[in-house]
Amino acid sequence: MAVYYGVNDKIFTLQTRHSTYQMKVDDFGFLLHLYYGSRTEGNMDYLLTYYDRGFSGNPHDAGEDRTYSMDALPQEYPAAGTGDYRNSALVIQGADGSECCDLRYTSHEICSGKYALPGLPAVFAEKEEAQTLEILLEDRISKIQVKLLYGVLEEEDIITRSVRIINRGGEEVTVEKAASACLDFVSGEYDLISFYGRHAMERNFQRAAVVHGSQSVGSRRGTSSHQYNPAVIVSDKNTTEDHGSCFGMVFVYSGNFLCEAEKDQYGQTRILMGMQSDQFHFSLLPEEELIVPETILCYSDQGFGELSVRYHRCIRDHICRGKYSHAPRPVLVNSWEAAYFHFNGETICQLAKDAAELGIDMVVMDDGWFGKREDDNTGLGDWQVNEKKLGCTLSQLVQKVNDMGVKFGIWIEPEMISEDSDLYRAHPDWAFQIPGRNPVRGRNQLTLDFSRAEVRDYIFDEICKVLDQGNIEYVKWDMNRSIADVYSISGRQGRVAHEYVLGVYDFLEKLTAKYPDILLEGCSGGGGRFDAGMMYYTPQIWCSDNTDALDRLRIQYGTSFFYPMTTVSAHVSAVPNHQTGRSISLRTRGIVASTGAFGYELSLQKLTEEEKEEVRKQIGEYRKYEELIRKGDYYRLSSPFQDEYTAWMYVSENREKALLHVVMTENHGNMTVNYVKLKGLLPEGVYRESENGRCYAGSALMNAGIPMPVEMGECCAYRYMFEKDA
Repeated sequence: MAVYYGVNDKIFTLQTRHSTYQMKVDDFGFLLHLYYGSRTEGNMDYLLTYYDRGFSGNPHDAGEDRTYSMDALPQEYPAAGTGDYRNSALVIQGADGSECCDLRYTSHEICSGKYALPGLPAVFAEKEEAQTLEILLEDRISKIQVKLLYGVLEEEDIITRSVRIINRGGEEVTVEKAASACLDFVSGEYDLISFYGRHAMERNFQRAAVVHGSQSVGSRRGTSSHQYNPAVIVSDKNTTEDHGSCFGMVFVYSGNFLCEAEKDQYGQTRILMGMQSDQFHFSLLPEEELIVPETILCYSDQGFGELSVRYHRCIRDHICRGKYSHAPRPVLVNSWEAAYFHFNGETICQLAKDAAELGIDMVVMDDGWFGKREDDNTGLGDWQVNEKKLGCTLSQLVQKVNDMGVKFGIWIEPEMISEDSDLYRAHPDWAFQIPGRNPVRGRNQLTLDFSRAEVRDYIFDEICKVLDQGNIEYVKWDMNRSIADVYSISGRQGRVAHEYVLGVYDFLEKLTAKYPDILLEGCSGGGGRFDAGMMYYTPQIWCSDNTDALDRLRIQYGTSFFYPMTTVSAHVSAVPNHQTGRSISLRTRGIVASTGAFGYELSLQKLTEEEKEEVRKQIGEYRKYEELIRKGDYYRLSSPFQDEYTAWMYVSENREKALLHVVMTENHGNMTVNYVKLKGLLPEGVYRESENGRCYAGSALMNAGIPMPVEMGECCAYRYMFEKDA
């Protein structure tokens, strides 16, 4: 059993293999948070302290007892209006304009299996793998009910949290703010680790002290965004990759979000993860409810590396679904950087011919195959194949490619519309626009109102007509702008941004159900929607529009803290690189890209014979090591922000195989030797390196490391395969 409730002390305890989470219903019915951290036994309510704290209000129930204040007590789900002046998890405005929700414990239920969230992505598990705790809280005046949902995956060291907010009263209310998880720490000094960025340079590692006051990261862009990822780590000051305590919070959502960190007047720390409160005014009529997307919690007392391993396993096994969640991915070549908009059917066939000769599995026809789409200013929304441009039907083109022994994939951008399109001319009201105002454009396009079923149903039918024309085995779903002018003729404007995301999920759910054998890849200008919510539908996501190998080392490093490398779509592109102008060797580009779902983004015709031979070698090596990359535990061995080299490795579950990658990111005159220390091996094991046949003790590889060659050249890369001797 992972969930326990003490009838006498009213304490809930959630146990995983290595962590304990505990809370208590007190004498007034408030749900107080007691503890989250390394696994413990016994009751932790002794951690609660009560003092008369000046200017900290006392609930009426406490009478003359000034030592009891919600402004100082750790809470499980703090709501505004109770005398707690810290950041709130819930703010509800009543019909009279007041903001107060005094939540008290009513009942609870414990059951086998993991709860599901209708219309939303969430962690899933077999019945025997998880338990669910549901705690019902209620404001007895307004009749607002809040159901706190906890999913406990004991063996995975994962606890999930979600919230259902139900209006059981007789009047309309408005939810102004809603988080799905709150962590209150009564003591400790913490750092907040977040992952910031921009288009073409996503998920940079950032570590900052949690100081007195409030800090936040989030998105108001309609997507989880390039700028901040909806996942953070709260750590002790001295926590490193291999040592120390840290707490992860991953929001399973693809729209606006908000994470707040606050150190209060008494040195206590509160962390909230949930919906972005800006542009959010979610009205609830009587008996309506709001389901707040899920947050995945995980704790590690063995540093960031172990936290990452646990999140990778959770997302790989309990978020990603479908045929390709655990299957090998095809090695593909995408037409975008090979030809951009300037292609026809012959171009795609030539790309497929070259791919077949090199051993590439699939060719993907990117943007420009539909409507009058000759540039990025026109045609979005007109999902009819441009047969004149292709010189044949799509069915014929797919067949030609398949006849060469190559699979066929295609690019779509269903959520977008161009003003210069037949669809816009017929239905201008289908785009997000504020009446009487000129719209804000992004990439010279507008956003379709996917909160409306008739809009997304039309686009769904048009996309299906395309996919039904041939043996299309891969779809790249793109989304190339941030959302503005959020206004819907359907009304209830404060709900639209969230209902848009629900509409995207509805579309994706129907698409994956109708085409279960298609590999669906997510994309939003690269990594603008790289989140666990999208991974529920798309088991891989284009990591960044930046294909420069040196920049990708940083992008993939930040990505790896939460997301398994199998979700990272990474391609070898041409040099000079189209985003940076930098030239890096083909070997190094191949090693960096083979970290994830491997492919190419270049014109194969322009390769020299020597380069073609290197491509064949890369594909052969990738296939040789693909299973270890897909199933193995991933370890970061250095930081591209601090060290002269970037190194990472994969280790098999039985610890008998290890694949090491190293890229020398700096080279100087009379260069010093760098020693790379491995991780995750059996200390007592003896490992043979496949290239030179030399044997090393596992303890030696981890404690002393191996020296990297000193050689001329920029960004030299190395791959070492170690196998344990029998």
